[in-house]
Amino acid sequence: MAIYCSSCSASAHWPSSFLGRSPGRLGKSSSRYITPISFRSCKVFALFWGPKKAAESLKFETSLGEFSLAGSPPEDFSVTDVKPRRISLSVAASISDVSSKDWDACAEDSSGLEKFNPFLTHAFLSSLEESGSAVLGTGWLPQHIVAQDEYKNTIGVVPLYLKSHSYGEYVFDHSWADAYYSYGSYYYPKLQCCVPFTPVTGQRILVRNVWCREQVFNMLVVALKDLTNKLKVSSLHVTFPSETEWQKMRKDGFLQRTGMQYHWKNRNYKNFDEFLMDMKQNKRKNIRQERKKISAQNLKMKRLRGHEIKDEHWDAFYKFYRNTTDNKWGRPYLTRDFFYQLGEKMGDHVLLVVAEDGDELVAGALNLIGGDTLFGRLWGCHPQAYYPSLHFEACYYQAIEAAIELNLNKVEAGAQGEHKIQRGYMPVMTYSSHYIRDDGFKVAIQDFLSRETDQIKLVIQMLHDSGPFKDGLD
Repeated sequence: MAIYCSSCSASAHWPSSFLGRSPGRLGKSSSRYITPISFRSCKVFALFWGPKKAAESLKFETSLGEFSLAGSPPEDFSVTDVKPRRISLSVAASISDVSSKDWDACAEDSSGLEKFNPFLTHAFLSSLEESGSAVLGTGWLPQHIVAQDEYKNTIGVVPLYLKSHSYGEYVFDHSWADAYYSYGSYYYPKLQCCVPFTPVTGQRILVRNVWCREQVFNMLVVALKDLTNKLKVSSLHVTFPSETEWQKMRKDGFLQRTGMQYHWKNRNYKNFDEFLMDMKQNKRKNIRQERKKISAQNLKMKRLRGHEIKDEHWDAFYKFYRNTTDNKWGRPYLTRDFFYQLGEKMGDHVLLVVAEDGDELVAGALNLIGGDTLFGRLWGCHPQAYYPSLHFEACYYQAIEAAIELNLNKVEAGAQGEHKIQRGYMPVMTYSSHYIRDDGFKVAIQDFLSRETDQIKLVIQMLHDSGPFKDGLD
């Protein structure tokens, strides 16, 4: 599958014909810290799939300019510590251009070890790139932003991609793209700040715990906007950020969007039966009946971690994953190599639930273990077998048992699925922020998002009011 690239100089006064109509005059940045970003040899390009010639070489000016820090370190700042005064920003065309130590330090400081998010690690993101899952050829061109002080210390990073489609994001904007085309403009390419193929909330602007942390955060947000303007792409989307980041980005002109997922909450349960006692009687009965079907079908469930997961498990799980994508999504985002790399790099953070029928593996559910959360990600089963209630057991009940065993606060079961509610997974709000360059579209999308948010709030309240737990429990 080839990629055709259309490019133009960023210094020109007209956009590429592929990119469509130029937006109105852009105002100057409101930040008092930033100096104008200079692109000496930037190429703006478009990506699309089709039987075109091989992609031509792409060159970007990697520097995004420098920022001066305002103010001084607090008085309790150690005199032996480095006191940076300037921050330089640059684009990394691959996460391999950033050391795993530097990237992970930014990620860990942003979330804290107690809320460690495995999807923000260098290991997870590099597995996506090195396996060919999130690369130029699949419509994900890495454009990660890196912030360094004058001593070359990395103090901030942002996972960022230039995209030629909207697949693998779980915040749906296809109707926005259709509206752009109807208007005579082009929505793609766009910039996407996210973890590819992963609808998991987490920090997106990853900054070390330094004295100038808030300033660096603001610099990175302004730089994201300025990069969007310089590349003349339609928009920038920050999907599944933390609520705090979402609130902060409002003042920078980002539109705010909400969504909904289903999470299970651990109320210090000692075991699964204790959890069931918090459910209404009919829901508790239904869950017990579903679980009995597993043993009645002579299925054996196992939870494997780290070195317990062998190549044969990944071979089988990839087949299960492909069965799911072929029958449901229609597009396998992840390559076979991704799962091998994930297992090798992330060790005990990987939890693979498998179902065995005799000596044969027949289903599996992939989870990642965070600081306080078990993240359910992917599920699949043997393409020529059907086992009633196995999906609920592998994805939901085994995850609950694992979270109780590991003393984790919650289970995040991924996007969509109201059937999760009756199994103890309740609706929670998710967030995304959107920077739209065209003022006319910005107004129209803002109106849509306002009405959408009202509807989501109403639905969440209704689902909680009719939830499966006893009165007094949310």
